[in-house]
Amino acid sequence: MEIWINPACSKCRSALTLLDAEGADYTVRRYLEDVPTEDEIRDVLTRLGLEPWDITRTQETDAKELGMKAWARDEANRDRWVRALAEHPKLIQRPIITAEDGTAVVARTDEAVRDALSR
Repeated sequence: MEIWINPACSKCRSALTLLDAEGADYTVRRYLEDVPTEDEIRDVLTRLGLEPWDITRTQETDAKELGMKAWARDEANRDRWVRALAEHPKLIQRPIITAEDGTAVVARTDEAVRDALSR
């Protein structure tokens, strides 16, 4: 199990606290420092069952500067979104936990963290 975190994020810290309380075996990836490649982002999206725009923090300054709210959300523009996430990892929703069964969850709630633990 791996968890992508930003240490400054309270949701990430809460997820880590819960993982520790449950005695989970996990690896921390500080994704702002160890930036995921486009292929890694695609893999996580597949595991999540989501599209890149579903995990994009469109209220971030970088997203506003890029004008991402106006970007088309379709297959033809999917690579554009993935590339933006790789180039601006701050835009990736967090935390993301990759579960042992090959799936992943955006673990912003205790329930989502427990869901990842149960997989």
